[in-house]
Amino acid sequence: MGSRGRILIIGATGYIGRHVAKASVALGHPTYLLVRDSPASAKPERAQLLDSFKASGANILNGSLEDHASLVEAVKKVDVVISTVGGEQTANQINIIQAIKEVGTIKRFLPSEFGNDVDNVHAVEPAKSAFEQKVKIRRAIEAAGIPYTYVASNFFAGYFLPTLSQAGLTAPPRDKVVIFGDGNAKAVFVKEEDIGIYAIRAVDDPRTLNKTLYLRPAANTLSFNELVALWEKKIGKTLEKVYVPEEQVLKIIEETPFPGNIIIAISHSTFVKGDHTNFEIGANGVEGSQLYPDVKYTTVDEFLNAFV
Repeated sequence: MGSRGRILIIGATGYIGRHVAKASVALGHPTYLLVRDSPASAKPERAQLLDSFKASGANILNGSLEDHASLVEAVKKVDVVISTVGGEQTANQINIIQAIKEVGTIKRFLPSEFGNDVDNVHAVEPAKSAFEQKVKIRRAIEAAGIPYTYVASNFFAGYFLPTLSQAGLTAPPRDKVVIFGDGNAKAVFVKEEDIGIYAIRAVDDPRTLNKTLYLRPAANTLSFNELVALWEKKIGKTLEKVYVPEEQVLKIIEETPFPGNIIIAISHSTFVKGDHTNFEIGANGVEGSQLYPDVKYTTVDEFLNAFV
């Protein structure tokens, strides 16, 4: 195998960014992390994370999306740029596009996606606007002629599975479960560490160039009804099931303050509209578990064992 591409990660201390950064280092890529402040001036937990990245061989660069000079300098050092910034900074990725265009040597850009495929959603507000912001970034990347890979990883297993997506719970339900829609739409749950690995495997792969990398591992593609049945089998108990029709889900979204409403709107997109799996992966997409069958991803079945 040839030399591995040098990777810049923007947002490496965030929820999904830390897993992408760990995978980049673990898979042998020279890894650069653009951060706002040095470990010394960061919050304790963040400082600890940055120190651990440093100790594992990552290069910490000070800068931000708003500081064009620091962004350009960081981009000059690498072959691949990965953005994992949070929702409030999605629009600011236009600054990354400008820096990449100015430098002119980047072989691949992975913008902050790591969720639903935003070109294939039937979302309501406030998720609709959040998804549209990501669509704008996609079109700007394409218009600038920047080589890209979009990562549609679907649901973060570590976020949705510990409570089976039940509001207000801290563990999976053992008596009653609320199910949006009829529970038959197939959703996909991928462990965050696995998302990081698949994303990094894709950066140097010609098969993922200018394509969307979908993560739809067969064992992790389940309807809500199948998910509940799996959990019931594990605990040896039948749960009371409360099905919430779409009109009622829409009413709940309207009545829930931000940011709770965006989570419910994303759940509506997935569990009611089926937006993870209600379309075929076409010529502009590839599926991660098929491309990289050697990646031993954590199955939903295995994940839930920790909560029995």
